[in-house]
Amino acid sequence: MTVRTRFAPSPTGYLHVGGARTALFCYLYARKHGGQFVLRIEDTDLERSTAESVNAILEGMTWLGLDYDEGPFYQTQRFDRYNAVIEELLAKGLAYRCDCSKDRLEKLRVDQMAHKQKPRYDGHCRQRQIDPDAPHVIRFRNPADGVVIVDDLIRGRVPFANEELDDLIIRRTDGAPTYNLSVVVDDADMQITHVIRGDDHLNNTPRQINILRALGHEPPRYAHVPMILGDDGARLSKRHGAVSVISYRDQGYLPEALLNYLVRLGWSHGDQEIFSVEQMIDLFDIGDVNKSASAFNTDKLDWLNQQYLQHADPARIARLLSPHMGRLDIDPSTGPDLVEVVKAQAARAKTLTELAEISAFCYRDFDEFDEVSAKKHLRLVAREPLERVRAAFELMAYEDWTPEALKRAVERIAEELEVNMGKVAQPLRVAIVGRAASPGIDETLMLVGKDATLRRIDKALAYIATRG
Repeated sequence: MTVRTRFAPSPTGYLHVGGARTALFCYLYARKHGGQFVLRIEDTDLERSTAESVNAILEGMTWLGLDYDEGPFYQTQRFDRYNAVIEELLAKGLAYRCDCSKDRLEKLRVDQMAHKQKPRYDGHCRQRQIDPDAPHVIRFRNPADGVVIVDDLIRGRVPFANEELDDLIIRRTDGAPTYNLSVVVDDADMQITHVIRGDDHLNNTPRQINILRALGHEPPRYAHVPMILGDDGARLSKRHGAVSVISYRDQGYLPEALLNYLVRLGWSHGDQEIFSVEQMIDLFDIGDVNKSASAFNTDKLDWLNQQYLQHADPARIARLLSPHMGRLDIDPSTGPDLVEVVKAQAARAKTLTELAEISAFCYRDFDEFDEVSAKKHLRLVAREPLERVRAAFELMAYEDWTPEALKRAVERIAEELEVNMGKVAQPLRVAIVGRAASPGIDETLMLVGKDATLRRIDKALAYIATRG
């Protein structure tokens, strides 16, 4: 048997992190077992499905590198197939027409709730003859007794009594097939062997198994992945911050960092924290996924992203950083080599957005000094060190503006003034960067360049003069 998994999002919004984790688990399981990974777009909700959402899903999958082997398949292009199956079920007596009004169904629900019964359709139209030309829905004739066992790869055996299950609507009054019918037909036609999806679908599974068996198909294996919670224990939603995959990209996270974080949401391999995609494929086992929900921790994602920023190819990070510089109205071609900036700054940032922000000083003058840094380091006592350093720098030729020469110059001034290196370097750093944090002073001066360095020292001296 060839393993075939599928990721089947509904295009009613962006690709959220919960969906991305499901897609990742499907992808890893297929790759580990030499199988195929299928992408299916479940767009039967005609009112809410949009082309924009489809594009957002495809864009998110591409950015994450979750390459699918087949698809995308669109359910709206398969309505003829679904209707043929529905007619087959009708002909075999496995489905029936129902013209129950909304008022009758609502009264039924209210009465059942009042008697503390589980709300479900009562089979009123099972034996009735409904005019095919009158408005009606089609319901699946669910078995009246017996038990459906969902042999879940994560949760184990989960029993469902058929008497607790509805006669599902499989075609609406407008002629559109419903989710549970289209999913069953697709999984059968596409020969899906393993369905890995969120545990919010668990209650649908026994119904889908019954339809599959009615059609003469053996159900796939199921694995229902627990939901993702926010830091506050509530289900992850927009109010917890970025939940869209693309929004994480736009905020400066790396795809490999987000994948690494998602695979660890509910799955682990010893104490290992960082996994390449190849390691994920090799080590991942769906049976090792936790049964309980996982909490999304942005601090942990930030830490992981910082690890990847530090150890990735600086040239690649520079390419990814460039548009983030552009959003700050900075053209990186007008200053130091962006690769060199990445080498100097990557360890100091959690995201590409933060990396761009803390590197802006390399390309343009800042408006104001950080108040705390200036108060501490741009005092009257710093005037002479800055004046001496400025004089030394002004005499240096542009071709001599190297980290080694700059470091020697600063060290010499400190020796001449008989102070430690920090008494010169820290005021100089605040003068050049605007704050007290930056790479080594030699790297910082090299990145900023001679002209901007002299100009900014003058600004710092003017600031000190205003303090008296």
